[in-house]
Amino acid sequence: MPKPLVAVVMGSRSDLSVMEETRAVLAGFGVPHETRILSAHRTPAEAAAYFSAAEGRGLKVVVCAAGGAAHLAGAAAAHTTLPVIAVPLDGSPLRGWDALLSSVMMPPGVPVAAVSVGAWGAKNAAYLAVAVLALSDAGLRRKLRAFRTAQRRKILKDSVVG
Repeated sequence: MPKPLVAVVMGSRSDLSVMEETRAVLAGFGVPHETRILSAHRTPAEAAAYFSAAEGRGLKVVVCAAGGAAHLAGAAAAHTTLPVIAVPLDGSPLRGWDALLSSVMMPPGVPVAAVSVGAWGAKNAAYLAVAVLALSDAGLRRKLRAFRTAQRRKILKDSVVG
């Protein structure tokens, strides 16, 4: 089994149903990944240890999903220089706005990329991770270009209604 290149981390098992979207896209591109449940608030020492060791274990990108205060991606970014992508989740009365804002409002020097709330964001986090990996992987770059070409063709095929 190839070493994972992407970490998919979420704050709670209840987030897994949304994050299956990330895992499915990565699998579709043949990107090896691992999935963990760690909380910035409930397992802070374990989360810090995991993110601190990520680069040394060969990971290249970290995708973090959380709702509410959504500090998981920020905690990851505090412990690694790997690219971190936040997937804000709709898990509070604020319907994901709190998670989105806490993900994008990182202090300068500790960046976190943030995608949209929920399933669309989970998919786009995977596509962004693939794009990052494709910078140094010509085969993956070809797969990404083929995917984009297929999207374009589908829209053009569907463009005539009537």
